[in-house]
Amino acid sequence: MRDTVHRHLGKVVAGTAVAVTATALMMGITLPGTAGADDTGARAEPSARQQAGPGRAVAPGVVEEAPTEGEKGTGRDPLTDDEAERVARIALSPQLLRSSEGVDGGRGPQRLGVDLAEPEAGEAGDPDAPRRADVTFYDYRDDTLVTRTVDLTTGKVVATATRHGVQPPLSRAEKTEAARLLLADPLGAGLKADYRDATGRQLTSPDGLRLSGAVYRAAPGAQPAVLDDCGAHRCVRLFPKIENGPWIDARSLVIDLSARKVARLDR
Repeated sequence: MRDTVHRHLGKVVAGTAVAVTATALMMGITLPGTAGADDTGARAEPSARQQAGPGRAVAPGVVEEAPTEGEKGTGRDPLTDDEAERVARIALSPQLLRSSEGVDGGRGPQRLGVDLAEPEAGEAGDPDAPRRADVTFYDYRDDTLVTRTVDLTTGKVVATATRHGVQPPLSRAEKTEAARLLLADPLGAGLKADYRDATGRQLTSPDGLRLSGAVYRAAPGAQPAVLDDCGAHRCVRLFPKIENGPWIDARSLVIDLSARKVARLDR
């Protein structure tokens, strides 16, 4: 199989330990490595009417919802899931939704992350300091990183920062879109051939892959001209792994998510 897959994109690194070690050395990076109630034998409780007895009025039954665990954090506690979703909705204002574009070309910016904001000067160690969150978006319409800070107590946006040429780590949605673009491009033929050689199946979507990836920045003379804007554009090198299988070496290919183009790096 090694001779076969060398004809395609690169090679499939077989074996879990060998795959991780060999691929990490080639790339110079570290690759990412029921409960229920039992009704059996349960004793039936008397109904409300039975408990009330004859001739007594029975109050309507009230079903209380279980409280949401971890709904709010305090101090420097990590954001709860509820807090993260709430501030993300607050940060995505109607104006930002209308004027920006996500990685797939849809309306609204690409959400990258939600993190607890660092305390401002003079707030460190203050147990009553305001609790804030930074919501980070990437606007593919004009390659802008947008960070909006939300006060968790008031529910208001207290700061907005926009920057160009700043490329934080990729989101899962961006890596998935990069894989879609690669599979739709002629340069993705090698990836699909390697996948077929390793599994005997056709690769028609990113669903059969586990995707890691890194932001790619252009270096003078190190890439074809089509990738010269990488850094200002959001570009990615993918490190795909077959689900329950080996890694595939795709490091020679770069996907420009902003321009929606794929190119092979000069050797």
